[in-house]
Amino acid sequence: MDASFVALETRNSPMHIGSLLIYNPATAPGGFVRYKDILRFFESRMQLSKTMRQRLVRVPFDLDYPYWIEDAEFDLEYHVRHVALPKPGDWRQLCIQAARIFARPLDLNRPPWEFTVIEGLDNIPGVVPGSYAMVTKVHHAAIDGMSGIDLMEALHTLDPNAPPPNQPDTWQPEEVPNVPTLLAKSWLNGILNPARQLDVAAKAVPGLARALKGLAAKDFKLHGEMIAPRTRFNAVLSPNRVVEGRSIPLADIKAIRELTPGCKVNDVFLTVIGGALRKYLDHHGELPDKTLTAMAPISVRAGDEKGDMGNQVAAMIAPLGTHIADPVERLAYVHSQTVNSKAMTDAIGARNMTEMSKVSPALFMALGAQLYTRLGLANRVGPPFSTVVTNVPGPPVPIYSSGARLESMMGLLCLTDGMGLGHVVQSYCKEATIAFTADRKLMPDPDFYAQCIEDSFTELRDAARQEPKPAPAKAASAKQDKPLAKPKAKPTSKPSAKAKAPAKARKASK
Repeated sequence: MDASFVALETRNSPMHIGSLLIYNPATAPGGFVRYKDILRFFESRMQLSKTMRQRLVRVPFDLDYPYWIEDAEFDLEYHVRHVALPKPGDWRQLCIQAARIFARPLDLNRPPWEFTVIEGLDNIPGVVPGSYAMVTKVHHAAIDGMSGIDLMEALHTLDPNAPPPNQPDTWQPEEVPNVPTLLAKSWLNGILNPARQLDVAAKAVPGLARALKGLAAKDFKLHGEMIAPRTRFNAVLSPNRVVEGRSIPLADIKAIRELTPGCKVNDVFLTVIGGALRKYLDHHGELPDKTLTAMAPISVRAGDEKGDMGNQVAAMIAPLGTHIADPVERLAYVHSQTVNSKAMTDAIGARNMTEMSKVSPALFMALGAQLYTRLGLANRVGPPFSTVVTNVPGPPVPIYSSGARLESMMGLLCLTDGMGLGHVVQSYCKEATIAFTADRKLMPDPDFYAQCIEDSFTELRDAARQEPKPAPAKAASAKQDKPLAKPKAKPTSKPSAKAKAPAKARKASK
């Protein structure tokens, strides 16, 4: 699976994931953070992450999966960049800058990550003067969503004044293996791979038997609604990106969940996105009669694999109910479909699904990925799903980097030919952000889609609030029942008249 992200890498489809983070330096020593403070902070914590100093070595002709080695030429200042927004420094400019940075491929001859510090956030409502942003990019071959959180933990602390780690840095660089060594390893792995395939197949038999039994007993069912219709987002990509997002209170998400018995928080997010896609495509006269679907990654990372690099994920297909106008009915539909998909995934075994991907012949996988891109098959073959929705739980308490408090976080996602729109749902403290990354050619109006997300959420929130209440209580809460506008996060630890955390609803950008 990790190697597939390397094989799919093209100029128009860089395969990295990341975040747009905003920090308030009021909690840092002196209330100010310099670029060299960030470099010093990162350097003191390198030993806490395996990802930071390892680079890929590809095998000639892709005869085997790439290898990780410790980069002997690691240069921290190459990976941590520093730029500033021009005046006036508003939210639109920040999103444009983040999209430009995120659209550029990483250098895979170096450790595959870059962090860009962005100053000049002088005209973003709710952002404290002097705050800075950071756009993070890490290749998907190195991390998945959960190991990305581990990387965040390595580069953050729970206390703004926390001292450097007291554990010694025992890191040792490695030489790049020569071609004969790589070819010899690929030959040995080629001999052993059939045995691995038989082992995985044997382990998969019980899961397949459970799946057939569950299908016969109607514990779950396969149906046409799990096959996605084609939309504007299922096409070959351009090299350009747009990013945007909306933040909403987790308390409202939990209240919406009560509209449908047994509903999960993830069902609410899927329903909000389904409503947003319905509004967006209907506005453009492109709404299919059939429901759109989402691929929802499922982490299968065990507790003892917390610090491991790479991907430990399976996936399920979740219909989004875009064919249903009523938001409450859509929520009930999405919940019923996710229950069905989870039952199917549990029967097969999510871990088995992940293990199967580990024995695919590297050469055939690489050739298949390249042919899919070069032949433009995304314009001809129907999509397996309409979009991606990945839910990444963030820390429930404030965290700090270089002493500066993290105020908000917005996830960024890689795109591939045939998949021009992806969503990341990320929680932090008492809020959750629904962010999206899209191809600029396929979505030229990201501000409108961001508004669709907000409107879809507002409909569900208002539906959850329509329970009968005594007249006095209703009058007292009348102000709260207004549609979502620009709610503010709670103040920072050193509030002032102007010091407020980032606004939940941003002015959109193209």
